Amino acid sequence: MSLKHYFIIFLTLLSTGHSYAQQKPLQLEDYSQWSSIISPTPSPDGAWFAYALRPNGGDDTLHIKSISTDKIEKVPYGFSPKFTSDNKFLAYLTKPNKSETEKLKKAKKPVTNTAHVKAIGTDKTFSVERAKSMEFSNDGRFWVVHKEKPENAKSDIKGADLVLYNLSDKTTINIGNVAEFAFNKKSSLLAYLVDAEDKVGNGVFVLNLQNLATKPLNTDKATFQSLTWDDSSAKKAEWSTKGNQLAVLKGTSVDSLMHQDNELLVFTSLETKPVQKLLSTNASGFPENFVISEKGRLSFSADGKTISFGVKAQEIKEKLSKDTVANVDVWHWKDDYIQSVQIVRANRDKNFTYNSLFHINEGKFVRLADDNLKFVIDSKHPNYRIGRDDTPYLSDVNWGISPADLYRVDIRTGERKKIEDLVIRSLESSPDGKYYLYQKDTAIIAYDLQTDKKTNISEKAAVIFMDMEHPYPHENPTFGVAGWSKDGKHVILNHKYDLWMLALDGSKAENITKIGDTEKIRFRQITLDPEEEWIDTKQPLILTAYGDKTKKEGFYELKIGSQPAPLVYEDMSYGRPTKAEKSDKVFFTKQTFVNFPDYYLADMKFSNAHKLTDANPQQKDYAWGSRKLVSFKDGRGNELQGTLTFPADYQEGKAYPTIFYFYETMSERHHQYSMPVYDDRPHFSTYASNGYLIFMPDIKFEEGKPGTSSLDAITSAANELIKLGYADKDNIGLQGHSWGGYQTSFILTQTDMFKCIVTGAPPTNLESFYNNIYASTGTVHHGIMEIGQVRMGNGVTPWTHREIYQRENPMYHIPNIKTPFLILHGTKDGAVDWSQGLELYNAARRMGKEVIFLSYPNEGHHLTNEANQKDFQKRMKEYFDFHLMGKPAPAWMETGVPHLEKLYEKAN
Repeated sequence: MSLKHYFIIFLTLLSTGHSYAQQKPLQLEDYSQWSSIISPTPSPDGAWFAYALRPNGGDDTLHIKSISTDKIEKVPYGFSPKFTSDNKFLAYLTKPNKSETEKLKKAKKPVTNTAHVKAIGTDKTFSVERAKSMEFSNDGRFWVVHKEKPENAKSDIKGADLVLYNLSDKTTINIGNVAEFAFNKKSSLLAYLVDAEDKVGNGVFVLNLQNLATKPLNTDKATFQSLTWDDSSAKKAEWSTKGNQLAVLKGTSVDSLMHQDNELLVFTSLETKPVQKLLSTNASGFPENFVISEKGRLSFSADGKTISFGVKAQEIKEKLSKDTVANVDVWHWKDDYIQSVQIVRANRDKNFTYNSLFHINEGKFVRLADDNLKFVIDSKHPNYRIGRDDTPYLSDVNWGISPADLYRVDIRTGERKKIEDLVIRSLESSPDGKYYLYQKDTAIIAYDLQTDKKTNISEKAAVIFMDMEHPYPHENPTFGVAGWSKDGKHVILNHKYDLWMLALDGSKAENITKIGDTEKIRFRQITLDPEEEWIDTKQPLILTAYGDKTKKEGFYELKIGSQPAPLVYEDMSYGRPTKAEKSDKVFFTKQTFVNFPDYYLADMKFSNAHKLTDANPQQKDYAWGSRKLVSFKDGRGNELQGTLTFPADYQEGKAYPTIFYFYETMSERHHQYSMPVYDDRPHFSTYASNGYLIFMPDIKFEEGKPGTSSLDAITSAANELIKLGYADKDNIGLQGHSWGGYQTSFILTQTDMFKCIVTGAPPTNLESFYNNIYASTGTVHHGIMEIGQVRMGNGVTPWTHREIYQRENPMYHIPNIKTPFLILHGTKDGAVDWSQGLELYNAARRMGKEVIFLSYPNEGHHLTNEANQKDFQKRMKEYFDFHLMGKPAPAWMETGVPHLEKLYEKAN
C-alpha cells in the first residue's frame, strides 16, 4: 500500500474519531430538542403529507409537505390538519403558544383556537377565530366552523355561530345560535339545531347545499338535541342511497322532575317533501313513568327502517338541604357492586339508558333492554340482536373477564331466547350481523341468529384457538378474529402464529399461512381500506409479520392456497400503515433503538420506501447506544430473552454499570426507539449515552409465586450478563414501576446481589393490597390478586393460604434488606394506593434501612406535572450515578430536604 493510501486512511480515522469525540452525552437539559410527530395526515391522492412536530415542553408546528418536491411549509402553533376529498384545500387549527396560554389562564380568560383553510400550494388563508370545531363536506365544496359560544351567553344556552364557507366562490354564510350540525355523507344537505336565548327560534333546520335554501323542519320553544343522520355510520358505497332521513330529540324540562321529557322526531324524504314521524311517551307499550332520554345515543339501523334510542325512568327532583341530610355511604355485603365502584361509576349509572327501537314506517315502539337484560348489542341483522346478562356472575374477583348469559332478542317484538349460559369470552358479530362468535370451553361457536343454530366451527381444526400461554389464571382468551370472508361462508381466526380459515357450517378448518408456527413468525391480517368490512379471499391479503425470536418485523403478501411471501421483513419495528384514500401510496413509520419512528412513503408492496420526516436531526450530535438480543435460562429451566442496550462508547470485554428495567415480557421492545421525554421512567438513550448498560428481560411467572418467579428470572439474567462479561457484578441496579415496583420491592428483600434499587408506585404489602381499592375504577383488588396480574390463584386469599402470601410479601421480609433503595409514589395514585409506598418506607426506616421516599403530592400512578417529571428524572439519575458510577451524592441524598426548605413552598 502506498504512503498516500496510508495517509488517507489516517485522515479518515482521525476525522471519524474527531466526529465521535464531538458527540455529547445526552442530559435532561437536552430533552427540549426532541419532538414527537402529531396528527400525521396524508392527502387523499397521497401528494401531500401534513403533520405537527411537538417538542418536549414546547408548542406544535404544523408541517405541510409536498411529496413530489419535498418542500415543507411550516405553520407555527398549528395542529389537526384536514384535507378536502378533492385534494384542493387544507384546514387546520392554531392556538396561543404556551406562554400566552398561561397568561390567559392567570387572567381567567378563555383559551380558544383559530380555524384556518387554504388552497393547497397558496399562502392566502381564510380564518375564523374562537373555533370550537371544523369540518369539510365530503364533496370538498364547503368548510364549516362551529364557534365557541359568546362569553356573555347564558350558561344553559348551547347555541353559537356556525360559519359556512364556500370554497369555490369564497362566499360566507353565518348562521346564529347553532347547537349541533352535521352534513349528510353525500354533501347535499347540512342539518343544524338552534338553541337560542329564551328558546326563541329554536328548532331543527336543513340547508340545501345546491341552492342554499333553508327549510325549517320543526320549530318550537323547546330544546332540540341529538341530531343524527341515517348515513352517519354508512360506508361510501351506501352514501348515494342514504342521507335522506334525520332524527332528533325535542323536549322540555319541568322544574320538579329530574329528566327532560322528549319526543323522538324522525324526518324522511328530506330531498323532496319532508315527512315527520313522531314517537312520544304515549306510544303503545312505552313503560310507564319513563322518558325518551337524551343520555342515550340515537342510531339508525343499517336498512334505515328503525332507529335505536335510550329510555330512562323519570325521577322526582328532591328539594333537600345538605345541611340537614347525613352524608353516609352504606357498604352492604349484598351490594352487586362495592360502594367504591358505585361512586366512581355514579355519572355513568346516572346517565344509563335502556336500549329501545322505533320502527319508523309502522310508528311502533319496542323495548329491547330492561333490568333483566341491560345490554343489547347493536348489529346490522334486520331482525335480531344479541343481549348479554351478566347479573348472575357479578363478582369482586372478575378481572379481565366478562362472564354473561347470551340471548337472542327479536327487534320486532322484544321477545328473548337464551342462547348460552356462562360465556366468558365473546368474540364478535359478522359484519352483516348474521353470525355471533363466542368461545365455550375450548370450542369456537358460530351462532346463526336467523336459524337459531349453534355450530362448533373449530372442531375440524388441528389446534385449539385458546391462548394456552395466557399468563393469568382465568379462562384463557382466543387470539382474536382476523376477519370474515366476502362469500359469507368463512371466518378467519388468529392462532399463535398462523391464520386459520374456518367454515361457518363447521365442515372445514384450514391453516392458510402454513409457515408461521414452523418459522415462529406471527402473522396478522390488516386491511389498508377502512371501508372494507369483508376479506376478499380471491385477492392477495396483506399480513403483518413479527419474528417471535428474532424480533424482525415487516409485511407479507398471502394468496390463499400458497405460502405467504415477504414484501419487507427486517430488523426493525413497523407502525401500522395508512393508505392514501385515492392512490396506491402507503404511509408508515419504522424504528429501531437508534432510529426515531419517522414516516416513510412506499407503494402497496412496501417497496421503494422514501423517508418523509426527520423529526429529530439533532440526535446526530449526541452519543447513542445500540442493542442486541440476549438469551438466558432461569432457574426453572425456562428459556427467556431480553434486550440489552450497550453504552455509546462500548468496548468489547469491558464490564459496565448496569440497570435492569422489567415488567413482564420486555424483549418485544427490542426495536423500540428510546424517546427522551418528561415522565417517570428511565430513558435508555440517556443512560446508554452516559456509560450504562440497560437490560430488559422477559419473566415467566408461576401461579402463586409472583415475587419468587421474578427473583429467579432477574438474578438468572444478571448472572448471565456477568458471565458474558457485559455487566459489572458490583454495580447492578434495578428499576421497576407499578407491577415492576412490586417485583423490585420483593427482590430488595431477598438478595444483596444488586447495588441499589429504585421502585415506583409499588404494591408492597400483598395482604393489605388484597383489600385495597383501585381508586380509578373503585374495584377491590381481589380480582387482580387472584386471577389477574399478581396470579396468586383463584380462591387463594390471605386467610386460606397465609403461608403463600407471607412468602411473596415484601413487607414480611423487611429485616432482610441490605440494599439502599429509593421509592417514588404520588399521593393521588388511582391504581396503587400511596399508603403502599408509605408502608415500605415506614417499615424500612423503623428497621434502620437506607431508604428515601420521593412522595409527589396530588400526582397519580404516573407523574403528569412537567416540573415533577423533570425532578424525578434528575433525582433518579443522581441516585444511580452515586451508587453505580461512584459520583458524588447530592445534598438531598445525604441529608434529605426539610419541609420548610422545599422550593415549592417558597414559590408564588
